[in-house]
Amino acid sequence: MNTVGRRREQLREFLRDRRARLTPEQAGLPAAGRRRTPGLRREELAMLAGVGVSWYTWLEQGRDITVSAEVLDAVATALRLTAPERGHLYTLAGLNPPCHTADSGPAINAQTRNLLDAWGTRPAVLRDRYWNVLAHNDIAHAVFGYDTPTPNCLVTYFTNPRYLALHDTWSAAAPAVVAAYRADSARCPADPGFTAVITELRTRSTEFARLWSRHDVGTPTQAVNALHHPEVGELHFDTTTLTLADQPDRHLVLYNPRPGHDTSRRLEHLHRLRLAPPA
Repeated sequence: MNTVGRRREQLREFLRDRRARLTPEQAGLPAAGRRRTPGLRREELAMLAGVGVSWYTWLEQGRDITVSAEVLDAVATALRLTAPERGHLYTLAGLNPPCHTADSGPAINAQTRNLLDAWGTRPAVLRDRYWNVLAHNDIAHAVFGYDTPTPNCLVTYFTNPRYLALHDTWSAAAPAVVAAYRADSARCPADPGFTAVITELRTRSTEFARLWSRHDVGTPTQAVNALHHPEVGELHFDTTTLTLADQPDRHLVLYNPRPGHDTSRRLEHLHRLRLAPPA
């Protein structure tokens, strides 16, 4: 069985299972008489979703039919699917998963806070989907010199003198940074959070405006990050971005000293200068 055939088979099994789990009482329908099978009938589900019985039957059978996001949303709502289940339904139906607009909120759980702090003398940052910094360890603040309560990683990269001081390194990495942000923002094209960041940077950085107009797209999971710190000089990092499994709109960015540079020693020196307790 090819990929499309297997996906349709999974769609059929998923829809049947979720329909069988939903009782008439849960759906707000009268439970009239005994039922030979558990859950809602196809006719009832189609009525709740506002679609034709034949169309829903074909969808549940995994037939090759045209499916719109609006109709799929109606089916998902009728089935009372969770956000992960709704995304799964989209994938099985051959559509891009919907944008999850729900935000995890400002709270940082203890496990994530401990992980940030455990990164020790290496910077670690927790950011949201818009690349706003939600939390960081102490050395990250000392390295990047955040000067606003909720800095944005993209804005910082294009406006912070510490990055701009290493012009050649910065210029080489900037296109990939912008391409990664375009890929992230494309998942939620109407999200005002992305629009606000893009609008701000277009007015503050001509180089960002130029790169954004190129419409390059990329999703690098690792990148080289370099800056010039006013107290300890050049710092070069390998960066890795990890998505929190239970909060997919939260991303942990870990900075590790890049081999071949003196970054580790400089970080230790910065830690003693700024963060170590007095003797």
